[in-house]
Amino acid sequence: MTSSIAAIHVAKTQLGLDDDTYRAKLLNITGKPSTKDMSEDERQKVLTVFRNEGFAPIGAGKRASGRAKLSGKFAKKLQALWIAGYNLGTVCDRDDAALEGFIRRQTGIERERWLHHADDAERVIEALKGWIAREAGVTWSNAGLHPDSYMRQFGYKIARAQWAIVAPDAAKDFWPVVTDLVNHDVLHRHLSDQEWITVMNYLGDRIRKDQPKAIGAQI
Repeated sequence: MTSSIAAIHVAKTQLGLDDDTYRAKLLNITGKPSTKDMSEDERQKVLTVFRNEGFAPIGAGKRASGRAKLSGKFAKKLQALWIAGYNLGTVCDRDDAALEGFIRRQTGIERERWLHHADDAERVIEALKGWIAREAGVTWSNAGLHPDSYMRQFGYKIARAQWAIVAPDAAKDFWPVVTDLVNHDVLHRHLSDQEWITVMNYLGDRIRKDQPKAIGAQI
């Protein structure tokens, strides 16, 4: 078995794909349902798709501590929510291990299920969103918003809640601070995801300095 075929099989297991789903994905990506019938370029194309869906090759997903990173197609969204909680002051420890512990205690759902199975991941995501909304006042609803509205962006929702913590009596100063941080005109509203990360991290630092003890959850 070539190394690329072996890697694809590892990805299948890591992403929690059953045989039918796996074959359908191969067929959709390359037009072939079996890796043995593919060229090396086609197998690399499959691996690229699987990596984009959360596959982390063995040995590649290690943190500086040596502990494995979370992987799986729902890991990034869950980590984004957890770090948002950290930047809002509701989470004391941004590490993946703290996230795993919270999920286990709050839902009883084990790691392999919520990392790879949509129904379990959705339960965990909604639990995290509900907790962050209660503890930090984040408004998740998009009701009444235009489909292209910047107010739908994850970063905007978190940053607005952060600003309400940092400067509750200075709502009008939100956009001047935000646009200054990312070097835009003060009337600019459509920030990129990376720009919102810059804003969220900055405001998170301010929250942690102003409130050394997290708002709500010593979880």
